[in-house]
Amino acid sequence: MKKLFVFLAVLLAFPLCAAARDGERVDDIVINGVMRIEPETVLAYLDIHKGDTVSGERLDKGLKSLFATGLFADVNLTAENGVLTVDLVENPIVNRISFEGNKKLKTNQLKDELSLKTRSVFTRSKARRDAQRILELYKRVGRYSAQVEPKVIERSQNRLDVVFEINEGKPAFIRKIAFIGNRAFDAETLEEEMLSKENRWYRWFTSMDTFDPDRFAYDRELLRRFYLRHGYMDFTVASYSAELSPDREDFYLTLVLDEGERYKIGDVKVESELKGLDADAVADAVSVKSGAWYNNVKVENSEIALINAVGARGFPFVDVSSELKKRDGEKTVDVVFTVKEGQHLFVDEIAITGNSRTQDRVIRREFRFAEGDAYSPAKIKRSKQRIENLNYFDRVTMDIEPVEGTLDRAILKMDVSEKSTGSLKLGVGWSSYDGPLAEVSVQENNFLGTGRRVGASASVAKEKTLFDVSFVEPWFLDRELSFGTDVFYLTRNYSDRSSYDSEMGGASMSLSWKYSEELSHTVKYTLRQDKIVDVSPSASIYVKEQEGTTITSMVSQTLFWDYLDNRYNPSDGYYVSLSNDLAGFGGDSKYLRTDVSTSYYVPLSDKWVLGWSASAGYIFGIGQDVRLNNRYFLGGATLRGFEDGGVAARSKDGNDSLGGDWQATAGVQLMFPLGLPSEFGMRGKIFADFGVIGKPDNYDESKMWYSSKLRGSIGIGFVWSSPLGPINIDYARPVLKERFDETEYFRLNFGWGF
Repeated sequence: MKKLFVFLAVLLAFPLCAAARDGERVDDIVINGVMRIEPETVLAYLDIHKGDTVSGERLDKGLKSLFATGLFADVNLTAENGVLTVDLVENPIVNRISFEGNKKLKTNQLKDELSLKTRSVFTRSKARRDAQRILELYKRVGRYSAQVEPKVIERSQNRLDVVFEINEGKPAFIRKIAFIGNRAFDAETLEEEMLSKENRWYRWFTSMDTFDPDRFAYDRELLRRFYLRHGYMDFTVASYSAELSPDREDFYLTLVLDEGERYKIGDVKVESELKGLDADAVADAVSVKSGAWYNNVKVENSEIALINAVGARGFPFVDVSSELKKRDGEKTVDVVFTVKEGQHLFVDEIAITGNSRTQDRVIRREFRFAEGDAYSPAKIKRSKQRIENLNYFDRVTMDIEPVEGTLDRAILKMDVSEKSTGSLKLGVGWSSYDGPLAEVSVQENNFLGTGRRVGASASVAKEKTLFDVSFVEPWFLDRELSFGTDVFYLTRNYSDRSSYDSEMGGASMSLSWKYSEELSHTVKYTLRQDKIVDVSPSASIYVKEQEGTTITSMVSQTLFWDYLDNRYNPSDGYYVSLSNDLAGFGGDSKYLRTDVSTSYYVPLSDKWVLGWSASAGYIFGIGQDVRLNNRYFLGGATLRGFEDGGVAARSKDGNDSLGGDWQATAGVQLMFPLGLPSEFGMRGKIFADFGVIGKPDNYDESKMWYSSKLRGSIGIGFVWSSPLGPINIDYARPVLKERFDETEYFRLNFGWGF
């Protein structure tokens, strides 16, 4: 439209140009119609000066130049009797931009996308482009029936207000996702792998059931990755479509799949082209096994593992490639990993952008290499993973660009998109052990962009009160050494279990570091005061003699081996924890406690996970008996099917649980899907728990019940990671128990935030 306008203006000026075709001297230039724009600016764009001889062609060029600035709504040039007259109509200035009718998208979101800005020059073409951009934003959130109309309100001094009148319309939901050509997996399984979801009533808390073209494109990549993980090397999405209904409120997605054949792994070989490297020496790094279904993720991980293994043997420049060789007439593929010398490339510079809040050093210290080091894809991948694990950023991207004019130097460019790292949580809930509860917590995981963690929480329940303030410096003294402090106060009501209440208050300091990516070590010092109070008159003598206040000064250490794929929701791998507590550096309590625990997880399929767990602990007093509040108690979360403290030595007088000086537990649990959509976050479980417990130091057979026999239970339950908070329900029946044990068949814990 703008070009058409310029063309018409040129046609209007044609008689003038023709009149000046033979050339006419300009003795004076008169500029009319300018208010904000300086005459010198007009002359600079016009490029005609006094004393010049002009022709129609030169006037035409000047007219086009003035129109191209976008500063003028109309331009007219007249050359007569040696005077060049420039008549101008300035485009107005934007005084204010506002939006009407926008609820789904905030005003700031819309303003940031506009080309029109306050105090910028207004043109109709800019307004139309901005209206189209707003429509695109609404399409991103599934509003394909949205309408946007730019309106202007004229003000004095050639200013105007721009108002975008918006009718957001109704969201365009995904009504149906159809798959054609899928034989190995049903439609429900494939949809679970996609981000886009069919519209359902229970998806009110997500926008995944509205159509987004970028999300749909990523879905096709997710499907490809899914099939490659399951052995379908030749899988492709043959075609796809997204059809919008006539009322612009529903989308129908169709994907035509070509699954191809499923392949198993045949021979796996590692070949070396590096002088001095025996391929057999690093072959154990390969996780691809003959006879298993082909899995591209394991192939890629094996490449990285080989790079690391070869690099550890003193070869800094390494490249590993994998070649897949299909056997004729067989659904088998041989995999050959070739280790060869990589490009001699050094990281000349690490450039970080996007971190407006997080300090540069907080990001740089997570890199597994420094500027000037040899380029290593494995180290780059691990560095990216470590930065993502900080949980400070929505997005982390890394790109390598060669330094211009060099062959062996490159710049690593990293861009991040920051997200909120603080949280304020208010919650209420109920626990079968603590009863009704309310809690509030404030947490900042990147305090002032330094990476420090600061938190405070308070929880009040019928049976428990907790107050806690914590601080963690993850890089103490600019080393990968975490320093933490904690101040706490805790009260518990044990009247049902052991006829007393307890109070505990104190503080701790800790140092943590890593020996490797998997092995970490923590050393802690704790000073606390323990009180046993409100002892019932009917309590046993073993509880009454414990009443009073003690001071504990304790040094602890914990070694933790972490080989889990996800510490909070594991499906593969294992961990081992070994800890010791030594009390007696002052204070009243003197004891040594040792605890060890482990868990191992095996994925039986994509959603079925089998897990084993075991733990053991032993405490003995140093020159004194172990006090009641430091002993072991089984039950509740440690041995389902029994009350908390329900398995332990028990007084015959008062029926108080007295604990024990050692314990051992083991369990097996199968997590499985319930056939519900993944958004529900619900999984079922079948479990069996077993445990034994030792007797206390002051055991008296005539006054206590105790048995070292094995206890056990079996049960079912489910875990719901609801949008309002976690819900955990267990139903367990003891199958091995003693007559004095206290049982608890049903256990429920839940809470929600608001």
